[in-house]
Amino acid sequence: MATKKYRPGRRLVVFFAGVAVLFGLVALAGTWKPILGLDLQGGTRITLIATGSPDAESLEQARQIIDQRVNGSGIADADVTTQGNRFIIVEIPGTTRRDLIEVVKRTAQLRFRLVANSGGNPVIADGRPAVSEPTPSPSGTPSPSPSGTPTPSPTDTATPNPRPAPVLADPTDTPTSTATSTPTPSPTPSEEATPSSVEDLLAWASNPDAESLAAFAAYTCPQSGEESAPVVDDPRKPLVTCDEDGLKFLLSEAVIEGTELEGASAGIPQGQAQWAVSLDLKGGATKAFADISRALFANNGQFAIVLDGQVISNAGFVGVITDGNAQITGGFNEESATDLATSLKFGALPIAFEDDTTTESIGPSLAGDQLSAGLWAGAFGLGLVMLYCLVYYRALGAVVLASLAVAAAVTYGMVLLLSETAGFTLTLPGIAGLIIGVGVTADSFVIFFERIRDEMREGKSMRVAVETGWARARKTRIAANVVSLLSAGVLYFFATGVVKGFGFALGLSTLIDLAVLFWFTKHAVSWLARFKFFNGGGAMSGLSRSTLGLDAELQGGKL
Repeated sequence: MATKKYRPGRRLVVFFAGVAVLFGLVALAGTWKPILGLDLQGGTRITLIATGSPDAESLEQARQIIDQRVNGSGIADADVTTQGNRFIIVEIPGTTRRDLIEVVKRTAQLRFRLVANSGGNPVIADGRPAVSEPTPSPSGTPSPSPSGTPTPSPTDTATPNPRPAPVLADPTDTPTSTATSTPTPSPTPSEEATPSSVEDLLAWASNPDAESLAAFAAYTCPQSGEESAPVVDDPRKPLVTCDEDGLKFLLSEAVIEGTELEGASAGIPQGQAQWAVSLDLKGGATKAFADISRALFANNGQFAIVLDGQVISNAGFVGVITDGNAQITGGFNEESATDLATSLKFGALPIAFEDDTTTESIGPSLAGDQLSAGLWAGAFGLGLVMLYCLVYYRALGAVVLASLAVAAAVTYGMVLLLSETAGFTLTLPGIAGLIIGVGVTADSFVIFFERIRDEMREGKSMRVAVETGWARARKTRIAANVVSLLSAGVLYFFATGVVKGFGFALGLSTLIDLAVLFWFTKHAVSWLARFKFFNGGGAMSGLSRSTLGLDAELQGGKL
């Protein structure tokens, strides 16, 4: 069976097609300038003031959680520090959105509660039956709101809205209806017998006690922009609170605590078109959630998700959820879903902060001459590498220049793409990591070319020497790059701040070095070997007998 003919020219065409796709994606992203870090462009400083007098351990724990929230990927260059015994300083590159400030401050006390029912209808907005409909709020958080102003009557029932309503669903299944009896209302609970089991909470939700109903009737939601006292969210007591649209709710005790949340993530589920927040519950919460979903799915009840004492979603169930994995859908966009998932995923802050948050713009920490000096030093070093390669390898050095140019282009394209998609922030340590990658790339050429020259000294033609030299050189380069990747990985996963960004940049440049070496440099040298100038050892090819030292050896033998 004939082997497939190797065509290096075609491989190069495919490689450049891949580079074109990369820059096509950059063009679609619409940005041709990377995001710069605090040291290069400045940003925004947020000063948080803790309430009371927290101990040093709680303040440090809060700092770590906030650092995870704003810089969880390690490539955004956010700087989070403590100052004194009450202040946490957050410095974020660029102009900060208001919603990001809220993410920083949010204590993320998540609780799941049942929406109390009166006559089978959710008690919302002074007794009016709910019509769940996601209404965009200023921050993009989905909130149920009534459609129109229905007139309450004893026969009112919840009316489904044709637009998507927030619902809780099993992401892997769409169960059919299961016949389940509606919980029987229990007598009004007393303070000595506070309901705690799922059955008692379901019964209370069907028939709230008189004291809770009176508190609900007396409560008034604050108007937009109106100062109000913070909601006291005691998990062992019923709660009267509102959502961002000013609709008030009467809620049961907390059925599930946020501490029982294993993980949270935002994304567009497969086969769907809208953003959702996926929840993964653990421990006993899985069974409680299954019991609640079974009961509420049967009687069209609703489940409130309360964050920091405010209802963020008033969701119904579209099926019974038995494995603790659920999705919150309805009215989310990318920003609101991501912000919610980020706050939940990185846990609750052990301390609260005052409402008076100071936000100010800050300049770059490096002066312009320092940055210019660093860039000139990098350019000068790169120029020396290129000059040395041209002098030593002559025409073959053109492959080095082309490979460095291609590596630089791919690196810049990846930086732009990661800036847009992953929030990669380019700092001076990051630039240093990329420049080190240039040295790694140049080292790859030296090893490969020297292997070729060794093979040619043994009398092989360049075409043969390229293949045999490549087989030996690639093992060395893979081993060296694996060591470099391990170093970058250690810095990325175990370091913090700009050192983490340096590790990311070093790992990125090392991967690009491997890609350029395997998919460009090798094919380029194989393609050049087809020309007589190189294969025949032309005087300026860098592979002549004199360059390889063969003439000197011959003269030495004659002498």
